[in-house]
Amino acid sequence: MEDRISTVLFDLDGTLIDTEVIYQKYWKIAADSLGYNLTAEDFLGFRSLGRPFAAPRMKELTGVDTAYDDIRNCRKKMMDPIMESLDIPLKPGVYEALTLLKEKGFRLGIATATKLDKTLDYLERAGLRGYFDKVISARNVEKGKPAPDVYLYACREMGVEPGDAFAVEDAPNGVRSAASAGCSVIMIPDLTEPDEELKKLLTFRADNLTAAAKYICGN
Repeated sequence: MEDRISTVLFDLDGTLIDTEVIYQKYWKIAADSLGYNLTAEDFLGFRSLGRPFAAPRMKELTGVDTAYDDIRNCRKKMMDPIMESLDIPLKPGVYEALTLLKEKGFRLGIATATKLDKTLDYLERAGLRGYFDKVISARNVEKGKPAPDVYLYACREMGVEPGDAFAVEDAPNGVRSAASAGCSVIMIPDLTEPDEELKKLLTFRADNLTAAAKYICGN
């Protein structure tokens, strides 16, 4: 680890909490229920994808202007009641990794595509809220991931230059967002491995949060 780096920004879904697989399931169920012929692989590209990019992409896939909002609203109606009562599933090693980083003096933040009230709810229910100095949602910026806006904003809120921060992500759109902002990116692949082009944007590929934290700490 370079000595100047004192801040770590984390994605949420698929990185700290094991919820991305649930989102992927209900995106597909919602699309099927509305008669859209989309594959599970189609929805992988929507992980962490901001609405300014997601709506046009869904139109490309379906030919329907309103498809993204139609499917998203249906997905939310199906999934939100489940998520409200669910014990938030955690990625392996999350408490140990965050505790190690805090003990080493790192400042921690969240930079997520999920809206702020839902993010705070998930963090509280998972017992993770106290680890983080700032919680930033891409809904606070003009363009979500893969644009750099959310990471640039998060760095400003944390009072750090992007080059002095690590970003920990699980999905391609998040990796592209953090890299284009100028952060050093660690990827912990969740549902897909990075392709050769994405690997060029990574500082480190970790198997899990524990490995990522140890790398950041220089172990």
